[in-house]
Order: sequence, then structure tokens, then C-alpha cells
Amino acid sequence: MTRSNIILLAIVAVIAALPLFGGAYALRLGTMACMYAILALSWNVVGGLAGYPSFATAAFFGFGAYTCGVLLSRGASMAFAVPVAGIASFAVAALLGAALLRLRGHYFAIASLSLIEVFRELVNNATDLTGGGMGLNIPLGAGSGVMSDATFYFFSMWGILLATALMVIIVGGSKLGFGLACIRQNETAANMIGLNATLYKSVAFGLSACFVGAAGGIYAAWVHYIDPSDVFDILYSVKPIVMALIGGLGSPLGVLLGAFVYLGLEEVVWRNYIQIHSGVLGVLIVVLLLFLPHGLMSLRSRLLAWRPKHV
Repeated sequence: MTRSNIILLAIVAVIAALPLFGGAYALRLGTMACMYAILALSWNVVGGLAGYPSFATAAFFGFGAYTCGVLLSRGASMAFAVPVAGIASFAVAALLGAALLRLRGHYFAIASLSLIEVFRELVNNATDLTGGGMGLNIPLGAGSGVMSDATFYFFSMWGILLATALMVIIVGGSKLGFGLACIRQNETAANMIGLNATLYKSVAFGLSACFVGAAGGIYAAWVHYIDPSDVFDILYSVKPIVMALIGGLGSPLGVLLGAFVYLGLEEVVWRNYIQIHSGVLGVLIVVLLLFLPHGLMSLRSRLLAWRPKHV
């Protein structure tokens, strides 16, 4: 295991201590930080390792949210509904990926973006099952207080983050990760040497959706009410890409740090510039990317380059 992967797991482990030091507000931020990190790390599998610019994150986040929400509203337990949401997201993404991933570049980006509208329309039309445009009410947990509720959902989201981090580390050091790197470098050459690029890309697309769907399921249970405009928000597709660019494309540790930096910027800007927060946040991100085009992880190489050399 590389040093960066050890640091990645250490940061995830430290996050678990948040309930010992913070109140309900800190737990809300911690839950959001874990969710953002899940979205960014999952996107990095297909976007960073395979080099395919996917905008389908919001589609599978909403798919997982509604899968879990429908099951919870029908009396299923959260321990059953969340894994089902993740597994269903993986299966649907892998099947769709076998077709969509035959496209490349901006053609694939547009096709993956269209999945958001497809899933949104399916949810809007299945009114008997999902509530349509009126949204879906999810029952509250029996006998839960404010702090216990916040702690429970924090650790639930943290558990998915830990599983996502382990998945990313395992994939990065496996034959799948090597195959995805070959596809990113030259897919035509990878096919010529016998690599089953369609299978590798489909599995990567499924893994990028699996934990996103589980996170969407926990989010649905956490907020107790979801509607299509909320969980199928295109920002859930754009934010992970921005986080990966801020941290360092292809680096799991960089992507994790990018997610935390983005959340910090978002929270500070929202609290101080609520009327124009979107514009201010956009300017800050553009400035950050201009000065750090290769993300936060490029700071390490710059520091090493500036370090004085002894003869």
C-alpha cells in the first residue's frame, strides 16, 4: 500500500472521531463532507482512472435515493434498503455502461448527462410508486432524538465513505485499475493487445455508481423527504468533477482533500455571501484552478522542487 493510501485511510479514520468533539451542526457538516467525498471518490474511478468525463453521478444519486426511499416507505429497514440501493445502482450502471461507454469524449459526456433527465422523467411519471413531482415522504425513525439522529446518519454516511475509500484503493492496485489506466492512455492500443475494454469500463461505471446510490439512500433517510428536483440536481454531477480537479485528478487522496476544501469554501461563502454565494464560490474555484491547474497534490512536487539541494 502506498503512503498516500495510508494517509487517505488515516484521514477517514480521524473523521470518525467527530462526534466526540462536535455538536449537531458539526455532525451535519461531517455528514455532508462524507457524502461529498463519496461522490468525488466514486467519480474518480471512471473519470480519473479511465479518463471518461461522466456526468451521471446525479442520476445514480437520485436513483439510489428513490430506491431506498420507496423501500423505507413500504416498511423495509434501512439496513436492507441502503445495500439494495447500492447493488441496484451498480447493476443498472453496468448495463447502461456497456452501451454508453462505446461513446467517447464529449459524446459520452452528453449521453451520461442525459441519464439525469431520463431518470427524473421516470420518477415524475411513476406517481403511484414515487409520488411524482409531489415528492416522497419517508417515515422518521422511531424514538430518535436530535443528537442521536445526527450521530446515526453521520456514522452511516461515514461507513459508506470507508467502503468507498477501500474500493478505490483496491481498484487502483488491481488488474482492473491497470486496465483502466491503459484505456485512459490509449484505448485503441488496449483493445489491440486483447484487453476487454467494454467489460473494464462497464465494471468501473458500475462501481462509480454503486456507492453513490448507497449515499443517496442514506441522504433520503436523513432528510425524510425527497423530490426529483432535489436528488436529481445536476450539481451533484458537477461538484464531484470540481472536487477532483481541486484535489488532483486521478489521486484518491487529492480527491478526498478536494472534497473537503470544496465543502469548506461552500460553507464559508454561503454564510457570508448568501445573496451572491454561487457567483463568489465560482470565482474562488476558478482562481484556485488557475493557480493550481493540477490540484492540491501538485503542491508536493512544487515544494520538493523548491527545496534547496545540498552538494
